[in-house]
Amino acid sequence: MSEDKKDIKQEKNEEKKAESKPADVQVEKSDDVKPVSVRAEETEEALPEKIDGLEELPEDIKKKLEKKKSEKKSPRKGKKKKKKTVKTVSVGKVYIKATYNNTIVSIADAKGNVISWASAGIAGFKGPKKSTPYAAQIITRIAVGKAKEAGLKDVSVFVKGVGTGRESAVRALNANGLNVTYIKDVTPIPHNGCRKRKPRRV
Repeated sequence: MSEDKKDIKQEKNEEKKAESKPADVQVEKSDDVKPVSVRAEETEEALPEKIDGLEELPEDIKKKLEKKKSEKKSPRKGKKKKKKTVKTVSVGKVYIKATYNNTIVSIADAKGNVISWASAGIAGFKGPKKSTPYAAQIITRIAVGKAKEAGLKDVSVFVKGVGTGRESAVRALNANGLNVTYIKDVTPIPHNGCRKRKPRRV
């Protein structure tokens, strides 16, 4: 009896070992099918970033523009949006207002209807950085990117103000593919202006 019990125990142990060991399975490797492991991060990086055709902008400014777009997209209750009709405009006017504190670029058609505009605040500049030539360059790039969708090619430029961003804004227009045909300075100048204060008596 004792030998029979030992034989039964040995059989059970062998069965348990066989279950615990992984079975040797032969897998045929085919050249046609290749396993692909794609991470979510890699796919996000591979996708091209497009913000109104402004791929050349620096990454920090792209992120700020995307954040503002996402804020605008949130729907308002009880208001219906009108569909915007994009008109094709080949000739237009660019108005650059360069003050000591800010630079504003607005692009209009020949009649004066604004197609696109941009300011230093839109690009995410704050404080004294708003009036820098670099800010003016990026602002112009944003405005031109939007205007190019309407088919703008030739522009006449009107510069107003004495800020540091006026020259770089005009150069940026040419650098971003617009043909500048005419530049005019329309800064208001007093022609002997108001009556002066009477001199102080001491």
